[in-house]
Amino acid sequence: MSWDIVLVGGGLQNGLIALTVLAKCPETRLLLIEAEQALGGNHTWCFHDADVPSSIQDVVAPLVDVRWEGYRVRFPDLERSLDLPYSLVSSERFARVIKQRVENAPNAEIWTNTRAEELRVTSIVLEDGRQVDGALIVDGRGPLPDAFAGACGYQKFLGLEVRTSTPHGITRPILMDACVPQDEGFRFVYVLPLDHSRLLIEDTYFTDTSALDLDKLRAGLLAYAQGMGISVGEVIREEQGVLPMPWEGQRPAVSNGGPLAAGFAGGWFHPGTGYSFPIASRLAELVAEQMARYGPQGVVGTDLQELADRHERQSKFVRRLNGMLFRWFAPKDRWNVLARFYRDLPEATIRRFYALDLTTRDRARLMMGRPPRGISVRRAIRAATGGLEMG
Repeated sequence: MSWDIVLVGGGLQNGLIALTVLAKCPETRLLLIEAEQALGGNHTWCFHDADVPSSIQDVVAPLVDVRWEGYRVRFPDLERSLDLPYSLVSSERFARVIKQRVENAPNAEIWTNTRAEELRVTSIVLEDGRQVDGALIVDGRGPLPDAFAGACGYQKFLGLEVRTSTPHGITRPILMDACVPQDEGFRFVYVLPLDHSRLLIEDTYFTDTSALDLDKLRAGLLAYAQGMGISVGEVIREEQGVLPMPWEGQRPAVSNGGPLAAGFAGGWFHPGTGYSFPIASRLAELVAEQMARYGPQGVVGTDLQELADRHERQSKFVRRLNGMLFRWFAPKDRWNVLARFYRDLPEATIRRFYALDLTTRDRARLMMGRPPRGISVRRAIRAATGGLEMG
């Protein structure tokens, strides 16, 4: 059988493409291939309501486990509540919803425990030697190790999903609690109330290295919970991750010379937050629309190039901000940059920043005004001159 579209990798990007394509074109011959036993891995994805294009909000809605009307941020000299609706998708629900949708489609299948060894323009070769043909091949196998080595910082984290001994009383997420020791880089704790007795607590660093000290992070999270008056009765699961925050990079590759590179490896991510849901949603929307209009052969074309160009214009500016954060500020001072962000910017600009949809005025707001405390002129000059000392 020859497929209309073959999605290699069962992560967020290809899962969203599968859902949107089948919503618009239920008869599509669609194959989703995943190397592991289950789709989605061990992840939690969050997004702001405005991140998702209106045309596919109904498609995305069944993925949502929990939704909140807003969240809080905390810094040593600032506490702010933002009324920006915020949603969470667990990998378990993600896998379940996609499996159900594919099973209900007449010509769609999921192959798990299936590894692709070689991807070509209109076919793939599996680990067992079989060839699978498809009019459109989408490579969504995740980030490439060291793709930005030497030109990026890292967002690294450990998350613990915990069950509390008594109701925790937290009703609104804490997106950033930076009232914690600022060792190694900008550090904050992220607290999501999943129900009255379950929390997801993540210890996150924006740091110069990708190494994770898991024992240190576990101990720090449990100490944080204790300090907040949270009685942890059980650790249900852990998740960890390391995401690049590049200050250099290249635009998503859009070419007829190979498979469509999607997701992190294709450059379709937010370089300043690690949030991939907004960008993954836009790409999924476009793939589905082009499939409906022109068939699989029409996906890679002018509209996709225009989307990639818009994404690159936004990403280039945010990469510049990354360079300033990591190269102009000592690790212990980086929290001041984020404190200024939440202190000085209106909610609309913050929303558009997370959506990677900044206006010209937003960019001016981010760049103008008094610099954050802790800026190092020497570090800035060194970054601008490629490491050469001046004077």
